[in-house]
Amino acid sequence: MAIQRMDNVGIVVEDMDAAVAFFVELGMELEGRGEVRGRFADQCTGLDGVHCDIAMLRTPDGHSRLELARYRSPEMIDAPRDRPHNVLGTHRVMFAVDDIEDTVARLRPHGAELVGDIARFEDSYLLCYLRGPDGVIVGLAEQLNGVTR
Repeated sequence: MAIQRMDNVGIVVEDMDAAVAFFVELGMELEGRGEVRGRFADQCTGLDGVHCDIAMLRTPDGHSRLELARYRSPEMIDAPRDRPHNVLGTHRVMFAVDDIEDTVARLRPHGAELVGDIARFEDSYLLCYLRGPDGVIVGLAEQLNGVTR
């Protein structure tokens, strides 16, 4: 038996409205918001008394989704938000974009900060990592199609 697809990536955030605004500015579309609580939530998370607000966003092509969660209970566990890229279990969410410089400029008012710089990988891609809501690392990739910049 094989997997059918990757359904979504989940990110726990402190400020739901700010996180939704960030990812909408990136180009994702808000599918909806809701609450999750009850026995099934406790069972699948391994936590007791789960009550969280969620927002589901999708990429414009409809193939990928991001689920944002803000826990009301149990209390969220704060962690350093400036973790480096090489922390075990922590990596990033990567998005393909048309114009990396424009995207970074549009996300800066939403709190985005470059982790390093915009870098060129051969004549194929421009790539960067930036910190988004609650310190999550967001990767951006602009395909160059052999065009020299």
